Amino acid sequence: MSARVEGKNIIITGAGSGMGRVFALGLAREGATVGVLDLRRDAAEAVCAELREAGARGIPLAADVSRRDQVVAAFDAFVAETGRLDVLFNNAGFNEPLHLMDVTEANWHAIMDVNAMGTLIGIQEGARRMIPHGQGKIVNTSSIAGRQGYPSFAPYCASKFAVNALTQAAARALAEHDITCNAFAPGVVDTPLWTKLDQDLMDIGDADAPGQAMAGFAAGILRGRVATAEDILGTALFLASADSDYLTGQVIMVDGGMVLV
Repeated sequence: MSARVEGKNIIITGAGSGMGRVFALGLAREGATVGVLDLRRDAAEAVCAELREAGARGIPLAADVSRRDQVVAAFDAFVAETGRLDVLFNNAGFNEPLHLMDVTEANWHAIMDVNAMGTLIGIQEGARRMIPHGQGKIVNTSSIAGRQGYPSFAPYCASKFAVNALTQAAARALAEHDITCNAFAPGVVDTPLWTKLDQDLMDIGDADAPGQAMAGFAAGILRGRVATAEDILGTALFLASADSDYLTGQVIMVDGGMVLV
């Protein structure tokens, strides 16, 4: 532990499982008070229990990130308890693959509302709580799907391209307030999201057996294996700490060498 975020108050959305959970545990170990925000309050409370057992502080928060009223209530509750918001991770997101010609309006809106609109709302409401203090950091979860399109992930790809655009727009809009906005773009990460995605791809005929889809994507990883959430934690810590103070408007690829840009 190097205490690189000692005393920082950090909210992480989608923190009830997967990367968000690992970020919450890792950032808390480095001295942060973490708002563990998830769609399911029980998931947020379970992670906070883990934090307490480790001697760290977590505050459970529940919200659908595509609903501004719920985000406002959660952020206000966090600030009321901690006094301020220093860092926000817009990490919540999901995918529901369909072949391009099968994408429906409902599928499109469901994915775009959470991944893109949810990021916009997070940026706006996070910034509103940072501006009075004259500084802050916003970190968005993008993806390799924000750099290139995949035929069974069209809405998801569109949502992550949108995250990249929002990151640049926010970096420019919030610079005068000393608020930075960056994103990181993972590739294949072994989390519950990918476990579900693996089944979804079998359901639409893109894979024949469990693990086949992940193995197919992993074949293009220069590092030779899929990532764990712990592989991404160092980048998250960098973006939350003073080490990244001069960085803004950037999307950092953390994909093991799947997409070279």
